[in-house]
Amino acid sequence: MRSTGSRYRVFTDRQWERIEPLLPSNSGLPGHPFGDNRRVVEGIAYRFRTGIPWRDLPREQFGPWQTVWKRHRRYAGDGTWDRVLTQILAEADTAGKIDWAVSIDATIARAHQHATNTPPVLSRTHGAGSNHKNLPWHEVEPPGHGIGRSRGGLTTKIHQAVGGNGRPLGMIVTGGQRNDGAMLTGMLAQIHGPRLGRGRPRTRPDAVLADRAYSTGVIRSQLRRRAIKAVIPDKRDQAAARKRRGSRGGRPSGLDAEAYKRRNVVERFFALAKQWRGIATRFDKLAITYRAGVTLCAILTWLRV
Repeated sequence: MRSTGSRYRVFTDRQWERIEPLLPSNSGLPGHPFGDNRRVVEGIAYRFRTGIPWRDLPREQFGPWQTVWKRHRRYAGDGTWDRVLTQILAEADTAGKIDWAVSIDATIARAHQHATNTPPVLSRTHGAGSNHKNLPWHEVEPPGHGIGRSRGGLTTKIHQAVGGNGRPLGMIVTGGQRNDGAMLTGMLAQIHGPRLGRGRPRTRPDAVLADRAYSTGVIRSQLRRRAIKAVIPDKRDQAAARKRRGSRGGRPSGLDAEAYKRRNVVERFFALAKQWRGIATRFDKLAITYRAGVTLCAILTWLRV
């Protein structure tokens, strides 16, 4: 049951009991433990759920807004939420709750004007000249802060992978102009099912379900090399070009139409995540703090199981 002030609460008591042991218990300084961690974390979730400015968080419910913001910034930068999600995924995989027919897609979030007035970064946050390609996504603040110009104006794009049951497995945040198919390699790298006991983490899904934006020869070859079934329809111009070439055009790639019907689970997750106003519209200046909000929403999706 929820305690007093439940309209401000996002976590149930049972959900909080699951993640509390996974969160840092102190500030990293001797003699400085975190006080009332649940109140602060509830403030982080409440802010993303409502989309209000950090300064407008109700002080009587969550304490000083500066404390809530600083905790969120720390958890975003040190990968706390990613570690919590990894642990939850490990428990789910052990219990057989992950469907490894993975759907991948992307959605656009309009960037509010308050998120677009930050100078662009010229290198990764830990210093100039660093190679950030092999670093975890939560540690990288991309150039332009993950905001790009697309048909909808200044936007951010969330690239998401979900299991066949519609529950999230990994995400990447980029500028809104970024091509969906170009991010497939990065998305596959985000799929990481660790084991609670002995054994290597699972990183290869049984199948990848995606729309025509991912229909390229490079992507199909990549999936074939990893023995991953591609459930991706051909683009119309690709099919027409193959027909024009006749026997030289090769065989159609083939599509499991019944399996493709299940691709809608990723769209359903986007619809669920965008019920949080702070995700549907990006108010965060930093890409890593916005991505942390999406990760927190993913954690809550799993905690409802």
